[in-house]
Amino acid sequence: MVQVIYLGLLIANGTLVGVGPRLEIQQGDLRIEDGRIQAIGSRLERRAASVLDAAGRMVLPGFVQTHVHLCQTIMRGAADDLALLDWLKRRVWPLEAAHDERSVKASVQLGLAELIRGGTTTALTMETVHHTEIAFEEARRSGLRTIVGKCFMNAGRDVPKRLLQPARQSLQESEALHRKWHGTSDGRIRLALAPRFVLSCTEGLLRDVDALAREWGVLVHTHAAENRDEVRWVRQHLGCGNIEAFERLGMLHCRTCLAHCVWATDREQRLLRDRQAKVLHCPSSNLKLGSGIAPVWKMHQAGIPVSLGADGAACNNNLDMFQEMRMAALLQKVVRGPEAMPARVVLEMATLGEAKALGLEQEIGSLEVGKRADVILVNLRNLHSTPHSDPISTLVYCARSSDVEASVVDGRVLMRDKELVTLDREKILREAPRAFQRLAARV
Repeated sequence: MVQVIYLGLLIANGTLVGVGPRLEIQQGDLRIEDGRIQAIGSRLERRAASVLDAAGRMVLPGFVQTHVHLCQTIMRGAADDLALLDWLKRRVWPLEAAHDERSVKASVQLGLAELIRGGTTTALTMETVHHTEIAFEEARRSGLRTIVGKCFMNAGRDVPKRLLQPARQSLQESEALHRKWHGTSDGRIRLALAPRFVLSCTEGLLRDVDALAREWGVLVHTHAAENRDEVRWVRQHLGCGNIEAFERLGMLHCRTCLAHCVWATDREQRLLRDRQAKVLHCPSSNLKLGSGIAPVWKMHQAGIPVSLGADGAACNNNLDMFQEMRMAALLQKVVRGPEAMPARVVLEMATLGEAKALGLEQEIGSLEVGKRADVILVNLRNLHSTPHSDPISTLVYCARSSDVEASVVDGRVLMRDKELVTLDREKILREAPRAFQRLAARV
């Protein structure tokens, strides 16, 4: 394997937002060497192979999204105005079942490009049952820090036959992916284990997945308590809620990442707190599917780790972290009052809090010497974001993904002056619609 050596990079003259564990703000420079932040200060020595002039820009740790589905990106607009279970049964599962290698590749590339363009530098993605290796390969090519999980589904009502895969085969495929990909690209590419949700897998498969997660030290990435009908369905079959079911199976622990948790009961919230399981909040998706408003401020106040994700483009319909930050804050203000979810808390959720959810807080999530150089530059000199006397407030309530001008992961520039460096934007734009047309014709 060819070793990639990243030369020095100086990000100069910026407003640094997110310095240190308290996410402080200071004016100055950021010097990067060998993929890590080597120095932070004012007027640093200009010995660097490359310079990004950040004058008038905000320099902050890249966003970390803890719940996306890259395989669904080309389904954007193809499953609108449906509740969760109908959305799955009538549109998303049939489309996922019809995926082939070309359509998965086009979807993943489109999603990666959108994430980089919008300032996301790390993503936890749940893929579909087949062709997961493509997601690993395209993530490697793109330069994005990515944790990829192959979806487990060996049970469930109204699931297309092609998505039902025997447990042994699913486990063997995940073991092969773990051997080949986990920890590659200097640790930038990792594997998670991704049972779709509690009723999509037999009890035996869920126990085997958790045993492997403990053995390998990887995350378990799944869904729970997203929709009222889903919760009723689970109770009818198991006699308890989603989160309680994971607790009964011994699967609720610090490596468990549960997307949504909109309808988590008070008892389940206590379990989440006690086990330090992670809640992955997707406010736009929850609204669009009519699922409800997750009690994330209450969870946050109780000490439950909460992070943010856009979910998939089939139910959002974009992957914009700025939108998720603003939506997360505003929804909790409606429910809990205007002082709930202040901007600083939300920005921390999108950066250092997200890194903690993934067990990566020692590596990413803030601007600190020695940490991985995952950094974005945001231009707030726009009509919709001027004046910006409080940069954190402006980033959460005013900024847009189109304001991101540069993105750096592991010291490697993935986007400069709004132009993607590692991905071919025009080729992706040409191929994605064609790939979706072919995909839809197979359904």
